[in-house]
Amino acid sequence: MLSVRRSASAFVAVAIGVTLVAAATLLLASGRPQVPDRLARAAVVVQSPEAGASADQFVPTRPWSATAAAGLVGRLSGLPDVVAAVPDRTFYAQPLVDGRPSAVDSGREDAHQGHGWSSAQLGGLRLTAGEPPSRAGEAVVDSALGLGVGAPVTVLTAVGPEPYTVTGLVDGPGVHVADEVAAALAPGVRAIGLVLAPGADPERVATAARGVVGGDGRVLTGAARGVLEPSGDARTRWIGMQVLSATAALASFVTVFVVASTFAFTVAQRRRELGLLRAVGATGRQVRRMVGTEALAVGASAGLVGLLLGAALAPLLGRLLVDVGYEPSTFRVRYELWPIAVSLAAGPVIAVLAVWSASRRAARVRPLEALREAAVEQRPIGRLRAVTGTLLLATGAALSVGTATADEARVAAQYALYAVMALVAGATVLAPVVVGPLVRLLRSPVRRPGGAIGMLVRGGALTATRRTAAIAAPVLLTVAFAVLVSGMVRTTSAAYAAGRADNVNAGWIVVPDRAPGLSDQAVAATGGTALLPTTVYRTDPATPKDRPLTALGVEPEGFAGANRVLTVVAGSLDDLTGDDTVVVTASANLLPSEPYPVVFADGTSVSLRVVAVVTDTSIPGDLLVPRAVVRAHDPSALTSTVYVRDRIDPPVAARILDVPGWAAEADAAEDRLVWLFTLLLIGVSAGYGAIAVANTLLLAAAGRAADLRLIRLAGATRRQVIWLVTAESALVVLIGALLGGAVAFVGLLSIRAGLAEQVGAPVDLVVPWSVVAGVVGLCLLLAVLSSVLPTWRLLRHRPARSAVDPVG
Repeated sequence: MLSVRRSASAFVAVAIGVTLVAAATLLLASGRPQVPDRLARAAVVVQSPEAGASADQFVPTRPWSATAAAGLVGRLSGLPDVVAAVPDRTFYAQPLVDGRPSAVDSGREDAHQGHGWSSAQLGGLRLTAGEPPSRAGEAVVDSALGLGVGAPVTVLTAVGPEPYTVTGLVDGPGVHVADEVAAALAPGVRAIGLVLAPGADPERVATAARGVVGGDGRVLTGAARGVLEPSGDARTRWIGMQVLSATAALASFVTVFVVASTFAFTVAQRRRELGLLRAVGATGRQVRRMVGTEALAVGASAGLVGLLLGAALAPLLGRLLVDVGYEPSTFRVRYELWPIAVSLAAGPVIAVLAVWSASRRAARVRPLEALREAAVEQRPIGRLRAVTGTLLLATGAALSVGTATADEARVAAQYALYAVMALVAGATVLAPVVVGPLVRLLRSPVRRPGGAIGMLVRGGALTATRRTAAIAAPVLLTVAFAVLVSGMVRTTSAAYAAGRADNVNAGWIVVPDRAPGLSDQAVAATGGTALLPTTVYRTDPATPKDRPLTALGVEPEGFAGANRVLTVVAGSLDDLTGDDTVVVTASANLLPSEPYPVVFADGTSVSLRVVAVVTDTSIPGDLLVPRAVVRAHDPSALTSTVYVRDRIDPPVAARILDVPGWAAEADAAEDRLVWLFTLLLIGVSAGYGAIAVANTLLLAAAGRAADLRLIRLAGATRRQVIWLVTAESALVVLIGALLGGAVAFVGLLSIRAGLAEQVGAPVDLVVPWSVVAGVVGLCLLLAVLSSVLPTWRLLRHRPARSAVDPVG
């Protein structure tokens, strides 16, 4: 049977893997969209029509116009059991405290949103002090701001700072104003909440509401109302789900890899035992069943331990995800049945998958063959393995070429990942063949002048190439993954930042500070060229219905001067005037003077006229319209960027950056999340790789007890033996690191070539050497400790003298 010592390493690996799987699946189950607090008391909500096909899945729905919303409210109010139908209007409103945006709930999107007071009943908000707003200039605010009833408060709006008087306080984020004020600030409506009579059946009311709405919206009840959560929260939740899914998948894969290598090494060490079992009559099927049963027992027990640890860690990890920005502030951990079932099954499944190859190899052991091959390897690899490894390397090379010639960054990244996976697999398969030449190449670093230790290290590595390759394989995988992913993220970020900076013709950039955007007053104070983005919906029958597009409100002359890559292919940008003109990109397949119907943020449909066509890469959006048009149809639109020539003192809720700093910071939030995700994946793979190296070396040290004692009998001191195993461990890690680094650099060079083609300029290869050094150092540290500690323990006592005195 499998000893405790031999099974402990597999037990630890499976337990850690199931811990990660359990925690990740519990957090995934808790990551369902949440019904916004401001709509929690509305049992039925009618949502405006969904947006059409878009690359961005978090665009808002197409709004109803004020007229259409009023008609729907009137018809819905007349339904049985409906006490009130309340249009929920949302607009930008951010209170200032001590002249700056408040830090209270700054991470919540609804903390800088305003609503009409009637919307308060949809979320069950109650006044804790004061009275509701009844006219312009009055507002109810969050009591956490520390303001009292009757106190003045300045609220940032899309136009600029506006003075308000606090008439009441509530225990909730946001600003509530009189309904007529909200209607002016947000004429478009995207949700109508229905307040029901006590005891009313929400599903029956929803059915009646669907008859009223028809195809002009959706009726939501129960958990389905979660789609109404703020788009920022939805985006953050989606990012968190990708992180958790990738972590669970990577943990499962690497656990199988680690446990498989552990079982394979264990079976190799038990060849004498297995040979004896075959000699006394055990069939191959019985041997395979025995090994599989041992693995199943390890997997089941480790799975239970991992489930308990994962369930205990889930709340702590949930808070950590919120803190780093992978989950919204409304995220809460909930325990459900399916993650528990998946985690319980994960342990045995991982163990059985991992032991499959080892059990087949154990079943093929012949008694005499096992005794003959127990000490000496015959050939590094077989013919089939050589062919397989060569094909994998060829596939990796072909994918690397595809990476260098890909037109899109997303496709290039996929090709690069697949290329490195193929190259890693090929290098692992062919590693026993490569070990010999590498060891000979590294003969100087492993040879000490005047000593025999280097000779023993080289001789051991060259004699047992399979064992050396098996120990180096986890290091190869870990280093290749760490170098590729970290280098790809850093190189891509640097390349896009450089390309973004080259596209701008300005000296300084004004950006928001602790606010979602800049107001018109702030833009006017800068005197620069501004971009005012909004979302419009294409209504042309020849295109997907309600397709969302990003429209930029600009002043043509200033925009042309600040944009170095602006290329007009038809028409003139000077004609972008009036309230019905638009500039489109070449992919729209339109010519000047053709109509371009869209729906704006206020729900009104306008037929625009194309006055110019530009190349697809000329503008950071889909179309250009006059800035005044955006402001007329979207009273809450906020300016994202202002280009200025000279450095100025930034206005309230703004800061100023130089162009390189702005280019590097433009995607800083997303880059930070991607980098944290990268470090997480590297940490998981590096941790498992180190565990695999440590497990294998611990087993190898136990199996080499007789060899080490023989070296002591030959006259070596304990210190020399310790140095021997240390040098062997360092050599194995060095081989794995060199092979992994070589594989990853092939992928990185192809990525750099593809990026240079995309941005049209040379791209520097950026490798975070601190991360790579940390990964290699971790593997080296655990490898040395896993070899030295068992050897030191083994050599604590003096070796027994040989029964035969040496001659001479």
